[in-house]
Amino acid sequence: MSQGTLLITGGAGYIGSHTVRHLLEQNERVVVLDNLVFGHRAALPLDRVTFIEGDMADAALVEKLFAEHKPEAVLHFAAFAYVGESVANPLKYYRNNLAAPLTLLETMQRHGCKRFILSSTCASYGDPVRIPIDESHPQAPVNPYGASKWMLERVLRDCDTAWGLKSVFLRYFNASGSHPSGEIGEDHNPETHLIPLVLQAAAGQREHITIFGTDYPTPDGTCIRDYIHVCDLASAHALALKFLREGGDTIAVNLGTGRGFSVKEVIATAEAVTGRKIPVVFGPRRAGDPSELVADPSRAMEILRWQAAHLEPREHIDSAWRWMNGAQRGHYAD
Repeated sequence: MSQGTLLITGGAGYIGSHTVRHLLEQNERVVVLDNLVFGHRAALPLDRVTFIEGDMADAALVEKLFAEHKPEAVLHFAAFAYVGESVANPLKYYRNNLAAPLTLLETMQRHGCKRFILSSTCASYGDPVRIPIDESHPQAPVNPYGASKWMLERVLRDCDTAWGLKSVFLRYFNASGSHPSGEIGEDHNPETHLIPLVLQAAAGQREHITIFGTDYPTPDGTCIRDYIHVCDLASAHALALKFLREGGDTIAVNLGTGRGFSVKEVIATAEAVTGRKIPVVFGPRRAGDPSELVADPSRAMEILRWQAAHLEPREHIDSAWRWMNGAQRGHYAD
């Protein structure tokens, strides 16, 4: 049951909007703050949430929001998340992903709000030194995106020491899939995630899908990733909130299935789901792509009592295909 208002930053984005739906199903009161740079107003049930269009770096707006709505916890999704862009324009990423949240945290401190759930990333680990990756794995990010998340985790730990802010860092692996209703889903511009790119090729929206590298030390030579369904991510946020409400301490938790699937396996599964042949071209490896990224999610089960319900890529691809063939045709009108 609801204990107070929740502030969801970036709640009109892909993972944020799915989490908003899940929280509403649990009768939570939700305020969404989103500047709509990457989010979509149409992804939100506007009759059931308070939506504020604006930026978390706007100190006056954030102060007004806290004074009026008095949120008891913040679920923080707002961030830039393009790895390549972060390498080319690091200051943009450090300003948005690291500096801007400081305004939010200062306001939380003034208003005595001491619960924070961070949308973090496995990119904070950098190149893996062991597989599967658990939370004790060294954090050595190799790009500014991963570094910005890692640095914000450090800021939050220091806030815990200084004024008792308790946080859960949810380190996602590869988010995928869409809501079972087909009403909301993944709509990025540009799109960089494998599953929607593959399905766009299946739908004829792009000429082909490029496989970057076929000589990795994996069974079929292509990269292996741990795909975590967006609805499973949403449920993890609700359980992290429950953990903090019950007095939980600051902690980092991996969110993945513990199972990896290759690029070729994903494409073959998409062909089976769609019944269409997907055109493929082969390209060279991309710099910085590890051969394998798979989570050890055992801490999530132990601490949050969470585990992924959608383990097979077919479930992820089927839900994403339903979104692409639904009323929105895979793209929000706004």
